[in-house]
Amino acid sequence: MLKLNELLIAHRGESFDAPENTLSSIVLAWKRQVKAVEIDIHLTRDNEIVVIHDYDTLRVSGKKKIIKKSSLEELKLLDAGKYKNPVWENVRIPTLKEVLQTVPADGRLIIEIKSDAKILEFLKSDLDQSGLKNSQIEIIAFNAGTLAKAKQMMPDYSLFWLLDLDYFWPHWILQINKKRMINKVKRLHLDGVDVWAGRILDKRFIEAFKNEGLRIYTWTVDNPEKAKSLIENGIDGITTNRAGWMLELLNK
Repeated sequence: MLKLNELLIAHRGESFDAPENTLSSIVLAWKRQVKAVEIDIHLTRDNEIVVIHDYDTLRVSGKKKIIKKSSLEELKLLDAGKYKNPVWENVRIPTLKEVLQTVPADGRLIIEIKSDAKILEFLKSDLDQSGLKNSQIEIIAFNAGTLAKAKQMMPDYSLFWLLDLDYFWPHWILQINKKRMINKVKRLHLDGVDVWAGRILDKRFIEAFKNEGLRIYTWTVDNPEKAKSLIENGIDGITTNRAGWMLELLNK
């Protein structure tokens, strides 16, 4: 069974306190004894992998540059920290290579693929050169086709299918077929799912996947009581913007 600091996943690093998806937020998570960090990746015009959530840089830098149309050199000129707080001025968008170098021996990095499948060959190269153990890397994505290709290219990593479930719609409108989801995950040889923490995610939903030998993570939970309930219901991972704070509270 995972310990609490392994079960909690720092969403884009310690993104409540530091600028998301930067070395500042990621290193802060490791310093706070959180053992798992989630990041987002995109491929640049010159085939470098950068760590950023959006398809452009407007929200985090105030200047709009489309990631796939920009070079790494152009992106590195942007300030990706000042928007959060002036104390983070001059924090830059990191490359995946830079982030991989921060992962401690007992740390785990969950990588969300935001680009299309073209990124996979470059992702495999970066991971192969990282020196990290296979168990320290997990890959997630909404696009099942991209995940299927990733599993073929990188079979030794755990891969999870992201599902938004009732993120956009009230739970009572949706008819969620758990069996169909489970069958698809198995058909693609994935290791589990990572689902939105909505009303659909109850004890029966969690058990349906775990009974089939699949793991189930959830995003994004900043309420300690909800996190506690999900842990009691058997969840395997909880992504949160406040991992260090949550760890402290739940340990008490």
